[in-house]
Amino acid sequence: MDHISTGMIIVLVVCGFLAGFIDSVVGGGGLISIPALLSAGIPLHLLLGSNKLAGTMCSFTSTASFVRSGKINFQLLKLLIPFSIIGAVAGSFTVRQVPSEFLKPLVIVMLVVITIYTLFKKSWGDVSTFSGSSKKTRLIGIIVALVIGFYDGFFGPGTGSFLIFAFLMLGFEFVTAAGNAKVLNFASNISSLLTFIALGSVSFYYGLLLGVPMVVGAVIGSKVAIRKGAGYIRPLFITVTVILIGKQIWDTMH
Repeated sequence: MDHISTGMIIVLVVCGFLAGFIDSVVGGGGLISIPALLSAGIPLHLLLGSNKLAGTMCSFTSTASFVRSGKINFQLLKLLIPFSIIGAVAGSFTVRQVPSEFLKPLVIVMLVVITIYTLFKKSWGDVSTFSGSSKKTRLIGIIVALVIGFYDGFFGPGTGSFLIFAFLMLGFEFVTAAGNAKVLNFASNISSLLTFIALGSVSFYYGLLLGVPMVVGAVIGSKVAIRKGAGYIRPLFITVTVILIGKQIWDTMH
């Protein structure tokens, strides 16, 4: 059993709540949770798996909130979930063999494109233009689920932003796009988590210590997002994406 100071426990609880609040809507909770775990002195080989445990608890909670609100398209998601799972398991196995750092420049470029596109399309995501599941949307969805699922298991930062952007491109409004993204994110999270557990790369002590306050943050964050709609989610989405860009640039330079 690991033991840390009372002060560090308080830091993890506060950081966990904030990470859960943000992650429940647009993703990006790892911006807060991973540095918090590092400051607590978690062994590096347990870092990703323990953070994945906390993130899975958070994504399950926010997924449940969106399910209850009816802001999820199950007809499309039931097709995509298996591909998200396959991608995440493959990514988690791959990251044990191949360093993930080489992805950072590509991630920065993709996040910049997403941010610029969202900024210039000011009414984008206010109203749904999704016309139903077609052969084209199913094919695009399968590719997105597989690729982003793999990315989530392999590297992770920006997964929520990429998924929301993909569902916006398919014509969903922001709230349903966020709800759909949380379902797929949960599928990839739980699959990746089980893989990390099988590989012995999870500290349940640290993961639960961070995960429980993340659940509380996710409950509150999801309710606020569902109630306030696109007018709240859109600026939060842009803000988190910009911070993600800055974080990836900083990491690459240092």
